[in-house]
Amino acid sequence: MQTQSEAQSPALDRRVRRSRAALMRAAVELVTERGTAAVPLSDIAEAADVSRRVVYQHFGDRDALLLEAGLDLARRELLPQLADAVPGTTAREQTLATARHFADHRVFYRALLTGSCGFALDRGLIGLLLPVNRQHVQQMFGDRLDPQIVEDLATCLAGAGSAFFTTWIVDGAEPLEPQAFTDRLMRMLSVLITALSPTPGTPDLETPR
Repeated sequence: MQTQSEAQSPALDRRVRRSRAALMRAAVELVTERGTAAVPLSDIAEAADVSRRVVYQHFGDRDALLLEAGLDLARRELLPQLADAVPGTTAREQTLATARHFADHRVFYRALLTGSCGFALDRGLIGLLLPVNRQHVQQMFGDRLDPQIVEDLATCLAGAGSAFFTTWIVDGAEPLEPQAFTDRLMRMLSVLITALSPTPGTPDLETPR
């Protein structure tokens, strides 16, 4: 037989999830609207229709809230596009989808990447996209590399790609052009892959069209 607290737990969990989701979405909207990460917590709480106490309970401080809002946005809108890619989807197509996501939300990501939670957001995004890079490395080199080399190359590509994306988001000319950016990135990766793959017949990244 359930105790009263056990019976209330699912409803409490739902309220917690709703509050967290409302706060993260409010953070995205207000940062995008104002073009800065310096949005008062009280404004975010008001927009989410919760108290400041709830913000502190769930996130602790503004940087933690903004970090989670940034990662949540990528999880909700970007990762499904990459995870649901049909078989045969090229690295270029997935890179283009990623570029379009960051271009669509440039104001928000630029505000965070140039703010006090920028480093943490960069590390978090690398972690989210690492499995995609690992998959590309495995497709390019097959079974010729041991697992540790695959992991090291995937980490290297994720870090380099993050730096490339961050520079583009922060300093790129308006408006951002995902297609042109993707072509630049794929050309650079093709050079790296060629240097790492002296053996004839090594599969290459798709040549930009």
